[in-house]
Amino acid sequence: MNFFKSKPRTPPELVRGLRDALPKLDAGPPGGETRRKANEEVAKNLQQIKAILYGDGDPLPELVAQLAQETYSTDLLYHLLLNIHKLEFEARKDVVQIFNNLLRRQIGTRYPTVEHVSKNNAVLFAAFDGYKNEEIALNTGMILREMLRHEPLARILLHSEQFYMFPHYIETTTFGVSCDAFTNLKETLTRHKTMVAEFLDKNYDRLIMSNNYVTKRQSLKLLGEILLDRANFAVMTRYIASEANLKTMMNLLRDKSKNIQFEAFHVFKVFVANPKKPPQIENILRRNKEKLLAYLRNFHNDKEDEQFTDEKQFLIVQIQNL
Repeated sequence: MNFFKSKPRTPPELVRGLRDALPKLDAGPPGGETRRKANEEVAKNLQQIKAILYGDGDPLPELVAQLAQETYSTDLLYHLLLNIHKLEFEARKDVVQIFNNLLRRQIGTRYPTVEHVSKNNAVLFAAFDGYKNEEIALNTGMILREMLRHEPLARILLHSEQFYMFPHYIETTTFGVSCDAFTNLKETLTRHKTMVAEFLDKNYDRLIMSNNYVTKRQSLKLLGEILLDRANFAVMTRYIASEANLKTMMNLLRDKSKNIQFEAFHVFKVFVANPKKPPQIENILRRNKEKLLAYLRNFHNDKEDEQFTDEKQFLIVQIQNL
């Protein structure tokens, strides 16, 4: 019988142990003993913290509450994100699981971790800045996605200057990271409809179309979804009253990429289908009537899509009647 078996560490001890080990991850020479021990300590603490949060399918609320409280008071979430690039592969995965569990933790109608991040928004922006480092971008992207499911956190990002970095990350990173950044851009702009509608009404002019193929195609698709969402009626009305926007879509209908043509069609149709077209919009359509009709009659005739065919026919009739 082992009388000297150490008793399990308490949640506060685990959190403080992890917090103290993080700065040692780059202490001493690379590959040295100090770093190796720090990595072992971090990995062990992360696993034990994860075990408390997930339990055996039945975590103990009292232990989870102690753990969460200590996490907030030591600013552990921020420091985990600052140091995630120094962690080993499995430890990074543990960090993501810990974050996502805490973000989903609910007491009545409250989300304590969401409240903590709202007051300490450096945590949110540290996750967003993960896109600067390809090695960790998919880990921090998953954490960011979980944050964006909560309206208070999506609002902070949406109303920040950092939000306008999304196109940069979509265009300048590898394919996997670019797709992740676009997914989170879409999450920010489509999940919380009323809040986003208010934002777009004031700021849509800054969401400029890109010349990058992937971004252009995805932005067009997203623009179509935003305009056709009833929550964004005011934005849609403003957008389809602009001559410049109509001319942009007419040019994109003739883009060399068939996919971009197709996405542009779904935005162009909103201009044509509007029963109360402003005079300047009707004039442009009328001036280009014959060209538009000739173009639309031959537009994507190889597409076997009944809804698209019906919509195209509807537009042809609307333009003929101008």
